[in-house]
Amino acid sequence: MTIETANLTNQFLVAMPGMADPTFAKTVTYLCQHGPEGALGIIINRPSDLTLGEVMEQMSIEVREQAVEHLQVYFGGPVHRERGFVLHEPGGQWDSTMQVSESVALTTSRDILEAIGSGNGPSKVLVALGYAGWGKGQLEREILENAWLNVPADMAIMFESPARQRWKAAAESVGVDISLLTASAGHA
Repeated sequence: MTIETANLTNQFLVAMPGMADPTFAKTVTYLCQHGPEGALGIIINRPSDLTLGEVMEQMSIEVREQAVEHLQVYFGGPVHRERGFVLHEPGGQWDSTMQVSESVALTTSRDILEAIGSGNGPSKVLVALGYAGWGKGQLEREILENAWLNVPADMAIMFESPARQRWKAAAESVGVDISLLTASAGHA
């Protein structure tokens, strides 16, 4: 299977050390959708300055589950930074959900936040503002240019590892010590 025909949905994109774009330097992006027309992903290791409690207060959503108030909201990417995206374990009936894999769904509707605030939402969630998007062929070109390492997604890394450890842990999941890689790459 060539990179042109590979579907990378449900994989992590690990930014290589030479990533020049500061928006994506040292990031791990979970690919929610990838196909011939492009790709959509959520950066899972860039906590923002916001907590879920603050976001819910701005949206006038009552929080009865105190642990929710302190959950970190992530910078999911540079596109539509005002929109919320919730990565979560499957389950529940939400107004706008895309099933990514057997273990992950992506929901963009308010009802999931209301359920999370009341303690009735999924137990594993990652809430992000914005997403990363690639046009037709763009991601494939960036991979060929050694900007990204794609690795199988790992739910423990996404939902349980501390954010600052996810970049290294994602690379290590396929035996790569990212700290030993250099910013430049050679081609034979």
